Amino acid sequence: MAMNNKRLEFARPASSKRRLKDLLIQKDNRFCADCGASDPKWASANIGVFVCLKCCGVHRSLGTHISKILSVTLDEWSGDEIDSMIEVGGNSSANSIYEAYIPEGYTKPGPDASHEHRAKFIRSKYERQEFLKPSLRIVSGKSTLQSSFSKRIMDSFRSTSSSHMEGMVEFIGMLKVKVIKGTDLAIRDMRSSDPYVILKLGKQTVQTSVIKSNLNPVWNEELMLSVPQQFGALNLKVFDHDLFSADDIMGEAELDLQPLITSAMAFGDAGMFDDMQIGKWLKSHDNALIDDSTVNIIDGKVKQEMSIKLQNVESGVLDLELEWIPLDH
Repeated sequence: MAMNNKRLEFARPASSKRRLKDLLIQKDNRFCADCGASDPKWASANIGVFVCLKCCGVHRSLGTHISKILSVTLDEWSGDEIDSMIEVGGNSSANSIYEAYIPEGYTKPGPDASHEHRAKFIRSKYERQEFLKPSLRIVSGKSTLQSSFSKRIMDSFRSTSSSHMEGMVEFIGMLKVKVIKGTDLAIRDMRSSDPYVILKLGKQTVQTSVIKSNLNPVWNEELMLSVPQQFGALNLKVFDHDLFSADDIMGEAELDLQPLITSAMAFGDAGMFDDMQIGKWLKSHDNALIDDSTVNIIDGKVKQEMSIKLQNVESGVLDLELEWIPLDH
């Protein structure tokens, strides 16, 4: 496929994994740098702090030019990213810089702080740099600190979360995928095709109906998948249905679920918020997006629309809508 899976692309040597683990178990890094919640599982690789799930959602909204969030337990880290964390020295060292000038009487958010309080503090701390020593502030907003540990890294979204046990597999929620339509799909019969879409997540496979003789099919079909705790990409394939031979493939793609699920987890009950954008999957050379795909709260639901250019095929675009459904709904 044309796309690359970054998780498989860069493998950390054991010594690098050990370095990151040794840093995480230090006393000051056992609590979120921003709200003090215990056992943080996320890190901002270019700032050099360990943060909790709720704070990581705000960090992600700042953009990766300010804070590049990675999972401590699930994601593969490059050598540069680990070096950045080591050089900063962890939460205590970073906070001695980023919180050096917190005004007297100012209240930092706690583990149970509201999203508004948390977001205001984190933006003040890293984006507007209000608590930095004035000589260290970067007016342009293009980087955090003007020092060697502020590195630019590629945009990507990853997540983990608390889980729900179902049998021997841990699930964290449900994914509703609405397959809306296809455009300019490839010809696999004489002059047309009989397309259908297959989605695969983990060991689960679902598919749409077959639409006869149509290169611009409209499905508007909703498919449901359970999302395991250690989920990967959502695999999508389009096939041409044949009666007398094996079905021919008409393109494929991998969909990164991290932006949707991380944003949804960070915001919690979407019904408590007005309509708003809470995340984004950025178009890049190594994914199938035609344009950036935003994650939005719409009528109390977390949804993400996207247009996907099918890979390894001469033509074809699919329009989809993803919706995150938490387990308690």
